[in-house]
Amino acid sequence: MNYLKISLLGFLGFFGTITFAQENKDLLALYDREARTAKSKMQFQRNSNTVNYDLKYHRLEFELDPANLFMEGIVTSYFEARQDMTTITFDLNDQLIVTSVAQRGNILPFFQNTNDEVIVNLPTTLNTGTLDSLSIHYQGVPVTSQGGFTASTHGANNVPVVYTLSEPYGARDWWPCKQDLNDKVDSIDVYLTTPSKHTPTNRPYVAVSNGLQQSLDDDGTTRTTHYKHRYPIPAYLIAIAVTDYEVYTESVTSGSKPFEIVNYVYPESLSTAQNSTPITISMMGLFQNLFEDYPFNDEKYGHAQFGFGGGMEHTTVSFMGNYSRNLIAHELAHQWFGNKITCGSWKDIWLNEGFATYLSGLVIEDLDGQAQFNTWKQQRTNSITSSAGGTVYLSDSDTTSIGRIFSGRLSYNKGAMVLHMLRKKLGDVDFYQGIRNYLNDNGLAYGYARTPDFIQHMETQSGMQLGEFFNDWVYGEGYPSYQIEWNQHAADQLGMTISQNTSVPTSVDFFEMELPLQLQGTSGESLDIVLNHTNNGQAYNVPVTFMVNSVVFDPANDIVSKNNTVTLGSEDPLFSEDIKIYPNPASRRLVIELPNSIETSAKTIYDSTGKTIKSFDESSVDISEFTPGLYFLEIISSRDKHVFKFVKD
Repeated sequence: MNYLKISLLGFLGFFGTITFAQENKDLLALYDREARTAKSKMQFQRNSNTVNYDLKYHRLEFELDPANLFMEGIVTSYFEARQDMTTITFDLNDQLIVTSVAQRGNILPFFQNTNDEVIVNLPTTLNTGTLDSLSIHYQGVPVTSQGGFTASTHGANNVPVVYTLSEPYGARDWWPCKQDLNDKVDSIDVYLTTPSKHTPTNRPYVAVSNGLQQSLDDDGTTRTTHYKHRYPIPAYLIAIAVTDYEVYTESVTSGSKPFEIVNYVYPESLSTAQNSTPITISMMGLFQNLFEDYPFNDEKYGHAQFGFGGGMEHTTVSFMGNYSRNLIAHELAHQWFGNKITCGSWKDIWLNEGFATYLSGLVIEDLDGQAQFNTWKQQRTNSITSSAGGTVYLSDSDTTSIGRIFSGRLSYNKGAMVLHMLRKKLGDVDFYQGIRNYLNDNGLAYGYARTPDFIQHMETQSGMQLGEFFNDWVYGEGYPSYQIEWNQHAADQLGMTISQNTSVPTSVDFFEMELPLQLQGTSGESLDIVLNHTNNGQAYNVPVTFMVNSVVFDPANDIVSKNNTVTLGSEDPLFSEDIKIYPNPASRRLVIELPNSIETSAKTIYDSTGKTIKSFDESSVDISEFTPGLYFLEIISSRDKHVFKFVKD
């Protein structure tokens, strides 16, 4: 039976009119999903035979039965020649058979090769800048072993379900396309024709795709659903799914234009989903407030349940293996970072995955508070520092390794923490404005971006030179370990020396960083400071107004580092070996023993609050009347101030 009843003839004039524990499990599933879907596809690299034309439009017509792997399709493509052309090439797995290629009613010669290409001979030379179109008719069983096209079942009744997931190289396994990261098609229409209902449950089949549903025609035997998407989209983000979905909607009123979130859910999961998806509205409001309006707000956002454990950020409709809060946040974030702006090569995958991971952290910061966000950052850092090396930016050889492209440690977690460290370096105002500028760059919006494009926007907004930061953290390997030694040499001054080692010194020998520390006083005082660490063994003098009891390095877990140490240095690094105070603890009298080389002008005792208790000149002092506790003895010499701690028992 031929379910495709849609005539192509009516379209020929169209182109002229278009213009925590659970969270960690979710992340592991996310990494695993992307690794599995891309496995065995890495042999595909940039196809030089598809760069000579610019895609403008696809009309995608698919006929399929979820209970049967076989499908038929007609893909009509409008394209503009980038150079004079006599042939045009599309990517299509040779397991699918092209039956004909038509152009304005004329049949064109073509052939398929073992390189998974369809090569069509054009009737005449197509000159540079000329717009043309053709339709490829094909059929067969899509390649299912690589995960791009999946037929499965769900529920107690084993209801058939079909869904696609094409990242990075799976689109060619189910339709003739151009799947390089070099050409988004400007607009698509998708027509899905299926049986009307599933038997024996007698539930109607519901078809899902990108964009806004335009029509649903059902004659009782077959039904055809039409979706329209009017934004540029790469091949790997075009998707379809069909099963007996339950459908419900939620309304977004934040931003400049209201729109619907459309949820397509397995019937047996309806209650769980309805309890879980409303949080999407809050997340949408957060992201719109921090960045900009949802990029596709004149169409829809949505979720469609599918059989993998993670999710996939198909434009306007994320495919979801579950409805955990973290997964909802991650896939929603991709609508800005990955879908509106797509990484321009798989070497820049962190521009997709690092951003989406960080935005899921921002949801924790917004909804759960700073303490939970600090824990989230520490978890990311624990992952990053579980191994010494690896860069966020991939090498050419890295793109042949699926595990390397979708490395949870590097592309996701380190990419996210790079963004957080950049935020702390620039401050929230410049950080978020720089990202908004990046999202609204006319040369990048709804197109592709590379890492230097992002760097340029952040430098322009902040006025900072960020080359060293990105060289260290994105192009370089490893992380620092800090050694911090401190001592309060005077009641109003803290001395500190900071050194660092790096995990891969052959890649980055020193990380220049602004280091956050917290000084904690003996009476509960607290002071947060940031020290600019520009060289190894750097010494600092920090003004203080209280007696310091301890120093905490990176209290909010803002920096990627490991094996850090904070130690109390000698009471006086220059003269402590010459100055002695005893006994300590003392009960009645404290003795101060000074060498002849040190001349003192004053000796003062302070309590733990910094209050002056006693000043004296003698070499010993009666403390019998002091209240038991911690005290500080300040000795001012001709060369320096020296502060010693002692205990009155």
